Amino acid sequence: MSDKLNLAGLSTEASSNHDNLEKKTVLEILKGINDEDKTVPYAIGKVLPQIEVLVEKAVERMQKGGRLFYIGAGTSGRLGIVDASECPPTYGVPHGLVVGIIAGGDSAIRKAVENAEDDAEQAWKDLSVFDVNANDTIIGIAASGRTPYVVGGLKSANENGLLTGCVVCNANSAVAAEAQFPVEVVVGPEYVTGSTRMKSGTAQKLVLNMISTSIMIKLGKVRGNKMVDMQLSNEKLIERGIKMIMHEIEVEYALAQELLKTHGSVRKAVDFYQNNSQ
Repeated sequence: MSDKLNLAGLSTEASSNHDNLEKKTVLEILKGINDEDKTVPYAIGKVLPQIEVLVEKAVERMQKGGRLFYIGAGTSGRLGIVDASECPPTYGVPHGLVVGIIAGGDSAIRKAVENAEDDAEQAWKDLSVFDVNANDTIIGIAASGRTPYVVGGLKSANENGLLTGCVVCNANSAVAAEAQFPVEVVVGPEYVTGSTRMKSGTAQKLVLNMISTSIMIKLGKVRGNKMVDMQLSNEKLIERGIKMIMHEIEVEYALAQELLKTHGSVRKAVDFYQNNSQ
């Protein structure tokens, strides 16, 4: 079957529900995009059980010292990198715990690398740099669900005993067939036909938020509803940390500030105070 026939069967490639876009006013365009975007959370809601089982399996591996890897091309790869890069400052985890890998390497983050997504062997080569092992989890991200880079990476990961999942936006795709725990968020046609950085990208971003956030919560990186291990890398975050301490142990601003300065994290400051104020 040719690529043309493959694309013809993808809901993400179907003709938009809107036409004559160039004749619309700016407000009409914005309303149309907004109306389409409203359908995304609903589509995600229908696959929560798929996300649940993937997260639970990943947590099991990560509690044994495993890591989480995202692999993808283009927008999908960039979204994986964004999600991975936000875990260390948000939850205070090492940079190597959640890793985003994009087809074509880091240069592809800013500029598309021609044909990078078509190499079915490269993803496993990219993963092998990290000495991946059976405790690690690989999640392939691909709106179309047919990206060879992702299909090949998941196939090799399966052959080597790793846990595999995916986030795709078409049903019954090659990527989902290769993943042990697929997440298929079918969002339908894009506002601009085939522009999967729109609804598909939004769906992927929301699902990745859910995956990484729920994993971090289950790994103990949240207390109550607070990011107690966040990195204090700027004044805004330091101020947030002080307010967390004030709320958690009911102390005045000056003491909370001193505790944070002395102990370097919200968790350590709160634990020290609670253990020494009995």
